[in-house]
Amino acid sequence: MRKIPFEQVVNEVAAICLKAAYDLPEDVLNRIKECLEQEDSERAKEFLRQYLANADIASTEHVPLCQDTGFAVYFVEIGETVEIEGGSIYAAIEAGTAKGYKEGYLRKSIVSDPIFGRKNTGDNTPAIIHLRLVAGSKLNVTIAPKGGGAENMSQLKMLKPSDGRQGVIDTVVDSVVNSGGNPCPPTIVGVGVGGTFEKAAFLAKHALLREVGSVNEDENYAAMEKEILEKINASDVGPQGLGGKTTALAVHIEHFPCHIASLPVAVNLNCHAARHAEFEI
Repeated sequence: MRKIPFEQVVNEVAAICLKAAYDLPEDVLNRIKECLEQEDSERAKEFLRQYLANADIASTEHVPLCQDTGFAVYFVEIGETVEIEGGSIYAAIEAGTAKGYKEGYLRKSIVSDPIFGRKNTGDNTPAIIHLRLVAGSKLNVTIAPKGGGAENMSQLKMLKPSDGRQGVIDTVVDSVVNSGGNPCPPTIVGVGVGGTFEKAAFLAKHALLREVGSVNEDENYAAMEKEILEKINASDVGPQGLGGKTTALAVHIEHFPCHIASLPVAVNLNCHAARHAEFEI
């Protein structure tokens, strides 16, 4: 059994909270640069230039990319032979989140109850933790802070199996286009197809972790991603909803087997500031 000290996990979690808030990943930056070269609208180009300038300022001066520093969402893989010495992995992540958001003066956005007495918890906890037990003796933790504007535009529909491929495409395109400027486009579009109600939503969010613009390994889904992206970018929603052909930076689909009577489809949007950071011990 490999033992990892509780405080080590706490400190590593706090560090990636700050890294995700300050540093836009290289794949996102490169995709924005590609879109800038391809864009025709001068207004859209100016927005894309501002995104790049904002990312440079945030990274250089160690300030958040966006005032909404997000709900702290974690994807955790813990080896079967790993033990967190001095506490649980859940407690370590919660403590690390509180430490990172407090010490980094990141905005705290979480209220203790969704309806009654919406009081701020003061440290951006509790976090959302997706935990997966894997073989081996390593711990991998990825944070993907989720801002409220893009998250609010998420959708999940239980289609009929007969709706098929076209039904999925129409659902995704309509949800993105109808969102307009609300999710701060250009967006990264995470799509979950199959599974059950909750599995489809998880797949859509997990799809946002893929390298931006990477191609699905399954050629059928790769073709769907390409078609959906083209349709979205032909909508003229554009950056911030003010026109242009850069409405989405990428479409990423994850799929899972489903019931013979079901075809769940979930859409989870990320704004252009697709923040994530990770550590492995």
